[in-house]
Amino acid sequence: MSIQMPSELTWLLPVLFAPFIGSFMGVLIRRLPAGEPVLWGRSICPHCRHRLTARDLVPIVSWTLGKGRCRHCEAKLGWQYPAVELAALAIAIWSAMVLSGWLVAATALYGWMLLTLAWVDQRHGYIPDVLSLPLVPLGLAAAWFAVPERWLDHLIGTVAGFAALFLVRELYQRVRGRTGLGFGDVKLMAGLGAWVAWQGLASVVLIAAVSGLATAAATRRMDRPFDLAERLAFGPHLALGGWLVWLYGPLIPAP
Repeated sequence: MSIQMPSELTWLLPVLFAPFIGSFMGVLIRRLPAGEPVLWGRSICPHCRHRLTARDLVPIVSWTLGKGRCRHCEAKLGWQYPAVELAALAIAIWSAMVLSGWLVAATALYGWMLLTLAWVDQRHGYIPDVLSLPLVPLGLAAAWFAVPERWLDHLIGTVAGFAALFLVRELYQRVRGRTGLGFGDVKLMAGLGAWVAWQGLASVVLIAAVSGLATAAATRRMDRPFDLAERLAFGPHLALGGWLVWLYGPLIPAP
């Protein structure tokens, strides 16, 4: 006799576990760029190196009760920890509001991975393969179970996403003599193509371009002209486009 999970748990469980996932995401954001172990490393204060216990690691609650400071050395811990945990919770709630069934958990996982790699790219200027490459099999698996009749579109999206951004990267480098896109962006686009299919790729790029230009305009210094040579982390904007198109579809639906 098969045991089916109650329908309400398909959205409740991702929401309940989201802050804990967010806490793990914070570990990834801090340790991956530093080359530190992720799964077997013990949690320690980055200032006094004191080993943290369970009471120090309750998502959101521990940071709030400690007023954002280490319980042992009183050093400020910064806003990243609760911000990531709250963002993970927001992603789970957003997924539950738009989708239903097992797609809530799958979409939350997709969003958590996008948020983590976007955060790393924004802070450190690269997209870890351990976060971008799994998007391909996960996206193709989600498409296989959700819309099996369109699975080939998602496979084409994977190849087309990689090829399109790779060609843009190579063309830019030949024309300008320097790298304009990192190879991590190319691999991320392949992962996004697996989720949004080839029909959604143009919308992803358009959203990313508008978001990137808006960010550059909002953050540039007012006392100097805008410089197109300035580096802009494109991963966060691609991630935003991939997230919105997966949830709501292309800006212009394909016929």
